[in-house]
Amino acid sequence: MTAPTVEAAIHELMDFAWNVVYDLLTERGLLGEGLFVEEFTGIHSWLDGPTRYTVVHSSDVAVLFVDTRPVDAIAFRHDLLGADDPKSFFVLPE
Repeated sequence: MTAPTVEAAIHELMDFAWNVVYDLLTERGLLGEGLFVEEFTGIHSWLDGPTRYTVVHSSDVAVLFVDTRPVDAIAFRHDLLGADDPKSFFVLPE
């Protein structure tokens, strides 16, 4: 179980962009048996200049948000956590 503030942050990001997240997971073949926000229990966020990057992940997938916009999704990898540059695991829009 995650802390209430962590859950609130995850739900806010995922709810705000539900359709885009769903489409990203579908396009990349990561939807699996369905998408349940409750399965997303991890969040890592940082600033790079004026831009906020946030990775929200479940045990199976990770979604990268730039500011509040989901831009990519990948199969979750444990080495993503603690990486010097977590966004390098994702494809960023040009």
